[in-house]
Amino acid sequence: MRGSITLLVLVFGGIFLAVLAALSGYVLSENRANDATRVRAEAFNVAEAGLEYYRWHLAHFPTDLQNGTGLPGPYAIPIPDPSGGTAGTASLAITPNTACGQTTSLTLDSTGTAADDSTQPVTLEARYAEPSIASYDFVSNASVWIGSSDVVNGPYHSNNGIRMDGTANAQVSSSVSTWTCTSSYGCSPSKTEPGVFGSGTNASLWQYPTPTIDFNGIAANFANLKSIAQSSGIYLPRYSSGNSNSTAYYKGYHLVFNANGTVTIYKAQPNRLSNVYLLDSNTYGSDYALMGNQVSYETVPIPANCGLIFVEDNAWIEGTIPAKVTVVVANVTTANVTPNAYLPGNITYASADGSDGLTVIASHDVLITPNSPQDMSISGVFVAQSGVFGRNYYGYAGGSYEPRGTLTVMGTVLSALQSAETYVDGSGNPVGGYVNTVDYPDRALATDPPPFTPILSTNYTFVDWRQK
Repeated sequence: MRGSITLLVLVFGGIFLAVLAALSGYVLSENRANDATRVRAEAFNVAEAGLEYYRWHLAHFPTDLQNGTGLPGPYAIPIPDPSGGTAGTASLAITPNTACGQTTSLTLDSTGTAADDSTQPVTLEARYAEPSIASYDFVSNASVWIGSSDVVNGPYHSNNGIRMDGTANAQVSSSVSTWTCTSSYGCSPSKTEPGVFGSGTNASLWQYPTPTIDFNGIAANFANLKSIAQSSGIYLPRYSSGNSNSTAYYKGYHLVFNANGTVTIYKAQPNRLSNVYLLDSNTYGSDYALMGNQVSYETVPIPANCGLIFVEDNAWIEGTIPAKVTVVVANVTTANVTPNAYLPGNITYASADGSDGLTVIASHDVLITPNSPQDMSISGVFVAQSGVFGRNYYGYAGGSYEPRGTLTVMGTVLSALQSAETYVDGSGNPVGGYVNTVDYPDRALATDPPPFTPILSTNYTFVDWRQK
């Protein structure tokens, strides 16, 4: 009997010890896991503090990319804790992003380690840049009418009033408290309305009044851009001639972008169409957006370090964009010559990973041509600096130009004058232009736009960050 009791004691004792060992191991494992979580959280906070430190540093020393040392990094930055000790160390690596020999943004890598344990580092990467207009879906210096079939999927702003009859999935903002809605915006007789009004959805996203976006502040320095294009990019001199009373005045270049990294350029002349409603002047007259005869000029590679093309004449732009490219359409040589940019076909990107992008800056209009695709898709940032973005009305011009189907814009539109891609009758039924329009902002361009994309502010901010 005594032997049996001893055996039971040994068995249950062994079980107890096994359970105790397992429980102790579990407790120790959880403790180590909690310690690791705490250390990584501290390292994350230290890395974030490193980014905030350099934001402060650049605010005071905007051209200093070497932390005041004059030497290459990385730079070890001790991060203090509230008790006067050290929370850890942030190691900062600063990489300038350049285009055409100029810094466009900075990439900051901050690796944080906790003071009591350096085995669990955390690295955060941030892009520090001047905020560009590519963060918006649409910006207008004039009043806007968003039709019932239109869908807004990104921030939409007017410095004047907005009639909002479409679907809003993002903020729709106006810089005025009230405005006079006229027959051009479907109000007959004219009447005073709030900054944003209409029958559209999601009125909780409507905001007014909000700060004005300064069109003068985002003006491009065309003379400087011409010089840069001549030395590092692609420059096309004026091909047109004469005055606005001749067809020769509206000649220009046809740019077809190719997925292989080149652009094929033609010298082009337009066909004249009469009885066209001209959006930029609100009158009927002659239109030269329809491209006529063209002759081959050259096919050239887009410079890898400077995707800037300066066209000192009218330009028709289409194709597959193979890099980050900015096309400037302006004349700084001949007084009172203000060329237009025309969009005759689809514009897509060769890659969807954010490495490609297009910005078109025209000194006057950016116009969709009368023979544009029935359903059209364009990607990029389109700036009509003193004119209008849109499509003229060709209902009385002859030909089968009206109406069109769906226009999809992935990117940003900036229009100084009243923009329109759709024309309706007195009952609000579409009769011309694109019956449906869908806008999508391009997040990749918002944080990393093509060179010389106009900015909203000269104050650098963090436009993007992620944990590596």
